[in-house]
Amino acid sequence: MEVDLNADLGEGCGNDEALLELVSSANIACGWHAGGPSIMRQSVRWAIEKGVAIGAHPSFNDPENFGRAELALPPSDVYSGMLYQLGALAAIAHAEGGKVAHVKPHGALYNMAARDITLANAIVAAVRDFDPSLAVFGLANSRLIEAARRAGLLAIEEVFADRGYLSDGSLVPRKLPGALLEDEEAVLERTLVMIRDKRVRSVDGQWVMLNTQTICLHGDGPHALEFARRIRARLANEGIRVDAARHVAMAVGCAPDA
Repeated sequence: MEVDLNADLGEGCGNDEALLELVSSANIACGWHAGGPSIMRQSVRWAIEKGVAIGAHPSFNDPENFGRAELALPPSDVYSGMLYQLGALAAIAHAEGGKVAHVKPHGALYNMAARDITLANAIVAAVRDFDPSLAVFGLANSRLIEAARRAGLLAIEEVFADRGYLSDGSLVPRKLPGALLEDEEAVLERTLVMIRDKRVRSVDGQWVMLNTQTICLHGDGPHALEFARRIRARLANEGIRVDAARHVAMAVGCAPDA
């Protein structure tokens, strides 16, 4: 049994290099909600050094709100913004001897694309036209996953160990109670259920089925690094391998196992 662990990096949280010792995929901010050229380059260098899959973490151009404000933009603007950010990170990765393997939208762009097929299609079109070997990370069971598969891209379904779920499979909005789980032991047990049983209990007590392929570890909390170490150790103790091989193989042109 194996699973991918990913973390959002290049956002100025200070744990990036240490987190890269624990995850198999890194989603690197592309400058529109956080980060910038130098931070992107350093993050890419660390990821290459530690053998971690490089991913783009594009967002709305909204640094004031850390990319978490929902913006009503024409699909063509979203498409152009995606190309702009993907191109920037890909150029840096190429110069450092690496390659981008996947794309995971950030914040409001991610959450809106989970439910809005028009926005999801714009994101997917940009990824496909830029490099169809790139995998798309999206919320499990979401419209973004649906759009990526329809376009013939590799879709990786993502779950969140420390976020509350609604009964429709969407995340509890951050402004509402139950959005973030802080009991570390409960989150560890929940993570194992997500991997083994492919399900999670929603805030109203219903079971939601999930195809757990990658798990996001947030790197911006006060105990984020310590918690990431606990999750990695627990997975090792349970015989669960942490690996990003499937989408990396697609990016470098090798056919992944079915």
